[in-house]
Amino acid sequence: WGLLLLSAALGATAAARCPAPCVCDNLRAHVLCLNGSLTAIPDTIPELTKKLDLRGNIFMVIPAGAFLATPYLTHLDLQRCKVERLEEGAFRGLGRLVYLNLASNGIALLYQESLDGLSSLQHLILEGNRIEEIQTGAFGHLGSLTVLDLRANALVYLPDMVFQGLHVLRWLRLSHNALHVLGSEAFAALPALRRLSLDHNELQALPGEALARLDRATRLDLGHNPITYVAEEALAMASLRHLFLDHASLQDVAPDAFARSPQLRMLDLRENQLQGLPPLAGAGGLARVSLDGNPLLCSCLLRPFHKWLARARVQAEGACAAPPALRGRSLDSLKPPEMRCSHLQPLPSPTALLEQPRGAGSRQCPGGCICSSDFHHGSCENRDLREIPQDFPKDTRLLDLRRNPFSTVPPDAFPGLKELVSLHLQRCSIRVLRPGALRGLESLVYLYLSDNHLSTLAAAAFEGAPQLAYLDLDHNAFTRVPAGAFQLLPNLISLHLQHNAIGELAEGDLAGARGLRWLYLAGNAIRHIAPAALAPTKMLEKLHLEGNHLSEVPTAALRGLPVLSELKLSRNPIKHMGDSVFLPVVSSLQHLYLDNLGLEWISPHAFTGLGPKIRSLYLESNKMSNIPDMSNFTGLEILNLQDVPFHCDCQLLPLCRWINKLNLRVGATCGSPAEAQGLKVKLSTTFQTCPGWGRSEAGETNPNKTKAANKPSKKKGLGKSPARGFSKSRV
Repeated sequence: WGLLLLSAALGATAAARCPAPCVCDNLRAHVLCLNGSLTAIPDTIPELTKKLDLRGNIFMVIPAGAFLATPYLTHLDLQRCKVERLEEGAFRGLGRLVYLNLASNGIALLYQESLDGLSSLQHLILEGNRIEEIQTGAFGHLGSLTVLDLRANALVYLPDMVFQGLHVLRWLRLSHNALHVLGSEAFAALPALRRLSLDHNELQALPGEALARLDRATRLDLGHNPITYVAEEALAMASLRHLFLDHASLQDVAPDAFARSPQLRMLDLRENQLQGLPPLAGAGGLARVSLDGNPLLCSCLLRPFHKWLARARVQAEGACAAPPALRGRSLDSLKPPEMRCSHLQPLPSPTALLEQPRGAGSRQCPGGCICSSDFHHGSCENRDLREIPQDFPKDTRLLDLRRNPFSTVPPDAFPGLKELVSLHLQRCSIRVLRPGALRGLESLVYLYLSDNHLSTLAAAAFEGAPQLAYLDLDHNAFTRVPAGAFQLLPNLISLHLQHNAIGELAEGDLAGARGLRWLYLAGNAIRHIAPAALAPTKMLEKLHLEGNHLSEVPTAALRGLPVLSELKLSRNPIKHMGDSVFLPVVSSLQHLYLDNLGLEWISPHAFTGLGPKIRSLYLESNKMSNIPDMSNFTGLEILNLQDVPFHCDCQLLPLCRWINKLNLRVGATCGSPAEAQGLKVKLSTTFQTCPGWGRSEAGETNPNKTKAANKPSKKKGLGKSPARGFSKSRV
């Protein structure tokens, strides 16, 4: 009776405090304040409320500490409240909240502390806002989140590590944004992700490097993106089972495109522009492929794919669009003799096939090409054209001219295409880009010139394309960076010069590239970088130099790069690493790749200045005999020490303890002694005979005992070796 009376008293108190425009259900601890005119969070909501529904009010701003009076909330709904800003600490005190709905508001930016205090949150809905930017660390306090919904916002770019802290996230929803660039480490901090939704964006290529980080994801949605081609080994996702590439602009898929996704079972390629497919030999586990809505040409060219379907027992859905005798026939009903070569001819556009024959009233398009009115795309891919065709629709935004032997791009090659955004000229045997070749392309943002024979470029070649931001010159014949070529490109953000034959980076090579943010120089023969070579690129964020011939870290060249956050030096013959080699970039560097160097020695002071800002460090496949003190690398989320044959003796004990504190999977294994060979450093029992092991592992905190156990060294570092670092006595 006493408890009943107390409960009744509490209920009466709660009822008395229920805000006037709200309805309070005290039995279920629910409060509803729907579609009212509230302009501030009511401060008289019962303290014991668990579910609070505030949909349809006018809050504009959620101030710091807005819900401190209701610490027992588990569900909070703020849909359609015209919220434009979340102040730092807005949800502080809501440590029990598991569901937060902020859909259909006007939020434009997520700050680092906007979602602070939501340590138990499992489901966050931010659909239908105006979010253009997410600051790195914005989700850092959401360690329990399993679903993050960012659909229908205004995201264009995802920076590296933007989702750091979301260690148990299982579904990330990014559909219906404007994404066209993903940082290579954008998804690196999502070890538990199972499903990623990237459909209805502006991705023009499959973002393979970023997706490769998701080794546990089983479903990937990439439909409704203007992706025209899936390249060789483009997708490396070890656990992927379901891939959706429907309603894109696919015209070709490489035979081994999915060779590095061995678990793939279902491939959805509906409503693309595919005339056929090669045998997908790399997709050994594929069970079903959907090709409905593609203009399939059921000629002899389709026989290898048809034969592969039968041999691999893959179920295929789709029907022939041509030749006329086979139009409408399903793929599984075809017999090889019916697929003849006598009907082989260029197909008309998909819209002509599906809607009406071409005539006086139809959309203009050069002969032998395909022009899609739905996507504003034009394509003459692999038509053996010797000259660049003209007379494309004036509203064309993507033009695909790959695999034609043009050899030269003449002046004024693309007249009337003022709205063109993306131009594909890969594999066109181009040796010369004439001055004025791009004149008139005032909206051009993306230019793909990879896999050609270019060895030089003049600045005048880019005249008339001032908006060009992404320039791909990979796999050409450059022996040096074309000096001064970027003077007329003030908006150049990303420059790809990978897999050329560049031997050095000289002063003046990058003159004019003052807005450059990402520079990709992997796979060249660079032996030297002049100290002032990178001076014009003060906004540089990423520098990829992997697979070159550098014998040392180019420290002098890194000076003057105040925002460099990612440096890749992998696969360079750097055997030794001296003192303070990264000192010029310690204030900004977050991701450092030093793997596969054959590194034999690292100075104990090599990482001087680096510390909490470092998020990922790759040191795998090296031969070093010591590792510098990294105890102040407190922000590490990725550390790779695989294939380093550590000698697991007492000198390595500090590293063992540090790794255990990190709570990361680092892959460090013992190479010796014999009884520890192949064991994880964390699990090796060889440390149990080391002085002080028992006391420290039992939780001994006596500073005098700890100090005694670490003698004789008083030097700074995490070990007893003269190298003053994490050390091993032999490799």
